[in-house]
Amino acid sequence: MRDYMKDTDRYGKIWVYTAVLVILAVPCAICLYYNAWPEATAVLKGLLGVAPIYWTVGVIEVITYTPMLGTAGTYLAFVTGNLTSLKAPSALNAMENANVKPGTEEGEIISTIAIATSAIVTTLILAFGVCILAAITPILNSPTLAPAFDNILPALFGGLAVVYVSKNWKLAIVPLIFMVILFLAVPSLAGSVGVLVPVGVLVALGAARILYNKGWI
Repeated sequence: MRDYMKDTDRYGKIWVYTAVLVILAVPCAICLYYNAWPEATAVLKGLLGVAPIYWTVGVIEVITYTPMLGTAGTYLAFVTGNLTSLKAPSALNAMENANVKPGTEEGEIISTIAIATSAIVTTLILAFGVCILAAITPILNSPTLAPAFDNILPALFGGLAVVYVSKNWKLAIVPLIFMVILFLAVPSLAGSVGVLVPVGVLVALGAARILYNKGWI
């Protein structure tokens, strides 16, 4: 297992750095082709507004999701993207069905397989969608389907919440109430869900500690 982890870490870093280079290569290639380069002040001005948020969320997501997804799953999920709404739920659901715990050797393998499978299936669906994009565009833009697309993420996490909350409702009730009150009091925080994930984790840990000390769990 030690050799597996070393190889996973080495190849994971290679793919992450490769993904970063590919992403940066696209705007650079466009600038080279059209010989149109943005001014440094404009780039810095644009980065000033968004970069701190993305850096903060990026660090928080690594700290939050790595213990759940494992080493290989984390590298794979961050390279393929759509982590919060697809990769993490897929991994957690797979580990739940396989009766394994995150952070174990079994959990590492199951999480990696689940994330890889979701990435492959997503790629195939997107490729199929691109091929028939012209035909399905009127359907996707239909007002009838608009409410469904607006509620995909809540439905996904709602289904997962039913499973985990029902099994550990004493642990879940405090962070659940805290987050509901917080979002009702400050609706603008809906755009900062990634930053609030570790806040919910800390609230859950604190509540669990109190309940454990009182002998309620």
